[in-house]
Amino acid sequence: MTKRCSLVTTCILLFSSFITIAQDFNENNNKWTRGWTNFVPNKTDYPKAEEKLPNIIANNTYLRNDIVYLMSGDVYVINGASLTIQEGTIIRCDHQNPANLIVTKGAKLVAAGSMAYPIVFTSNKAPKSRNSGDWGGIVIAGSGKVNTVSGNGIIRGNFKPQFSVYGGNQDNEETTILRYVRIEFSGNSMKRKQGSNGLSLYGLGTSSIVDNIMVSHAGQDSYNVHGGKNNIRNLVSLKAQGNDFQISEGFKGNLSSIIAIRHPYITSSKGSYAIAVDGYDKNMGYTNPSSVTDVTISNATLVNLSDKTNYQHTNSAISTSNLAMTYIHNSKISGFSDVVKFDKSYVSLPKIQKAFMMDNSFFNIHGEGVDVVNQSIEKESLNILKYNRFTKTFIDVNELFSNPLSHVVPKFELKQSLNTYMVMQ
Repeated sequence: MTKRCSLVTTCILLFSSFITIAQDFNENNNKWTRGWTNFVPNKTDYPKAEEKLPNIIANNTYLRNDIVYLMSGDVYVINGASLTIQEGTIIRCDHQNPANLIVTKGAKLVAAGSMAYPIVFTSNKAPKSRNSGDWGGIVIAGSGKVNTVSGNGIIRGNFKPQFSVYGGNQDNEETTILRYVRIEFSGNSMKRKQGSNGLSLYGLGTSSIVDNIMVSHAGQDSYNVHGGKNNIRNLVSLKAQGNDFQISEGFKGNLSSIIAIRHPYITSSKGSYAIAVDGYDKNMGYTNPSSVTDVTISNATLVNLSDKTNYQHTNSAISTSNLAMTYIHNSKISGFSDVVKFDKSYVSLPKIQKAFMMDNSFFNIHGEGVDVVNQSIEKESLNILKYNRFTKTFIDVNELFSNPLSHVVPKFELKQSLNTYMVMQ
């Protein structure tokens, strides 16, 4: 793969690529968000729930869009059953007994909404009273490969142990079809400290389909991907307290056309990132170096809505740890302190150059660009950002983009021509 090339060869390829196929960042490349997303979900008046879901779904079940459902507590889909949800269905999720939907290994979730009729999981609170973390989230356990010594794992969050195993050796398994789904106000941390993210995917195989998903106001991570192999696309994360995209346990695949919109005052106590890539779980080990997480991210828009009055509250856009491999292509990063932060597992410059590459992209930051534990290689590590465009000084979000604060669909086209910005050399 390109990111395994020598540094000299890589730089030549990047420079050639940037000149010939550079993305036009002055055009709206996020048209896929129109029609089904909701950037002000706290103002939406959803109908009240009419029918409560059982806490154990052991037989094939179909949810109709002419009924509004209430999900309360932990709802498990078990015994190989399929839960199918019709387009346009609304599921109100209990905040007093925080709801979680757990699709166990061998079971299946088919939630195929449409642009005109998305499927919505949202808080059961009234408009203007909903908060991040009102309810739990959606957890899907597959049989795909994970890079633990045992090849399996236990879903985080202290769920029922008999329903918590994930992982296997089925690279092409199909556990879910998720399309045009909104997940709002999830990520509850009162009932359980771990596991209640917006959408948690464990050991997904290549035949599973995940696209056109929006997670809004998550109290923890918006997306949490553990192992598996898949190409996931058209994902939106809006103002998460945790990470927007957490990728770990040897996931192999692509995330394309993703949007993370953060706010400098909305974060976790430990600090949060638009993308956090973890090579392996230290507690579970891994089988060999080639099994670490290896993700390609393309056409990403990672924006912190910061300006000169509050940018000091931001950190890096991307965090990478435990020797994870990350390739960023054709993307925009703005409003953060740095592009990427490396943990102590990257002990040398060659380790960093092997593990991370970014090309054909643009960034607007207020730090140096790369944050490393080993300060002796900090200056040289900036080479990984070569031939990407960047702003000479930090620019406020409203000055940089066309309409980033729109409540309909935010627009992140650059106001000025890309050619007016510097090239890292």
